[in-house]
Amino acid sequence: MIMIRFDILTVFPEMFTSPFQVSLLKKAQERGLIEIGVHNIRDHALDRHRMTDDAPYGGGCGMVMKVEPIDRALSSVRRINERSVVVLLTPQGECFSQLVAEELAAYSQIILICGHYEGVDERVRQHLSDREISIGDYVLTGGELSAMVVVDAVGRLIPGVLGNSESTLSESFSMGLLEYPQYTRPSEYRGWKVPDVLISGHHREIDRWRRRESLRRTLIRRPDLLKDADLSAEDKMILQTLTEEY
Repeated sequence: MIMIRFDILTVFPEMFTSPFQVSLLKKAQERGLIEIGVHNIRDHALDRHRMTDDAPYGGGCGMVMKVEPIDRALSSVRRINERSVVVLLTPQGECFSQLVAEELAAYSQIILICGHYEGVDERVRQHLSDREISIGDYVLTGGELSAMVVVDAVGRLIPGVLGNSESTLSESFSMGLLEYPQYTRPSEYRGWKVPDVLISGHHREIDRWRRRESLRRTLIRRPDLLKDADLSAEDKMILQTLTEEY
């Protein structure tokens, strides 16, 4: 049973050929867990040149994506009986995060509009989209790469897409903290040793070490995350000690 459907509206559908045909996203589609549809907005332009952009009213440089082809493309893919959300990918949107990915994963259909050129007609923003999302404080040539990021981040949250569903629970940002350091064999390489606790077999001590290192890494690299993290009394004591150390 398909659990989530992604529909991507773009003027460059060729960009999506390879990314969705490898790794976990390919397997998830083959197993029927997710569907990904890529739709060319040009197919919904009415003029013989299939124009999807035009010069901005009031003058200025660049071109602006037209509202009519986007509206028709939306109408062609929206599923009336589905819980759907329309996302405009734009540098002006809210910053994409793990929390936003989790919110989007609750929908059965996600429609992603890839902006381009100098942007899209403001009526798309006002009347056609439900959310505006940016993947970071920088400008790309278009929303296609942003769409790939959203599909990957949301798709892997769908039950069954990952081999081990518990792996998402300890990942960076999932619990409000950065993930603890990871090691694998060999236990020593070029004199670089794996921490003794990880090969001790004492699972309680391993859990305590991982929690401490997660707090340490977050404190050093992303202290801004701590204000919203769910911290226990023990966590706060550990943080106090770590703060004194650093």
